[in-house]
Amino acid sequence: MTNKQLLRIKSVNEFHQLRGVSKPAHPLISVVNLEGVEKFPESVSNLVLDLYSVAMRKTFTGSFKYGQQDYDFNEGTMFFMAPGQVFRIEHNSNETAKQSGWQWVLLIHPDFLWNTALAKHIKQYEFFDYSVNEALFLSDKEEMIINGILQNIQQEYHSNIDKFSKQIIISHIEALLNYSDRFYNRQFITREKSSHQIIERLEELLTEHFNRDNSATKGLPTVQYIAQALNISPSYLSSLLKALTGQNTQQHIHNKLIEKAKEKLSTTDMSISEIAYQLGFEHLQSFSKLFKAKTNLSPLEFRQSFD
Repeated sequence: MTNKQLLRIKSVNEFHQLRGVSKPAHPLISVVNLEGVEKFPESVSNLVLDLYSVAMRKTFTGSFKYGQQDYDFNEGTMFFMAPGQVFRIEHNSNETAKQSGWQWVLLIHPDFLWNTALAKHIKQYEFFDYSVNEALFLSDKEEMIINGILQNIQQEYHSNIDKFSKQIIISHIEALLNYSDRFYNRQFITREKSSHQIIERLEELLTEHFNRDNSATKGLPTVQYIAQALNISPSYLSSLLKALTGQNTQQHIHNKLIEKAKEKLSTTDMSISEIAYQLGFEHLQSFSKLFKAKTNLSPLEFRQSFD
């Protein structure tokens, strides 16, 4: 389809208007039931919301591009977006005019969070970054918990607004985010095969990097480099590694580096400066400091222990 366009939605009310649903009961927060709502116009292929959004769907026909991943949504699935992020809609000619599979979307305008503790730490929930995480797949029990919280939020903003309303809603939002964090951690563990395949590939990448003759000119591998090679986001990778191994990506890089340094110190006659340079360090002091922090020995002390 030609003449595709980027559509920006700046308010909760604009979203309601776009989807053809009734006016929101609250101007800054809304739980929208999307079952049977008109699908997006085919002229729209990219959508940007100046809102926080959390969405749930059960089934989907066609392709939906979210961050770096394509999903078929064959299971109950949640995804999270922060203001200003883009998602692309792939229209399917076989779809009916009505939206199918969507259950709901929670919309939160950033102004609703103003002057609250959540405004300061909401970015700590890494799953809001579309380049940080994959979609969250829920069990039936987990889905019931999330739906219950959504109902509480909806009931509260439909009630008579008083001085307690905002903080109660904020508390429900925090509960939803904390449960989502827990369920993501569970997903890292239960999707053991795919998670461990990522770890195995990480180890392969680090081994390949430090075994290359040109590793000195390439420098130390960065978290960004590793994540890009694995086709996942840096924060998602670190979250997965922390859940399964207790260490983040940077720590894995350092562990592999120290392992390689020990090998060179104990099996070659290269000077410590040469080893540092070959591993990608620009300065000997940086190498020596990291080595001692990891082993409680300087590189020279480690080498002398083999004499």
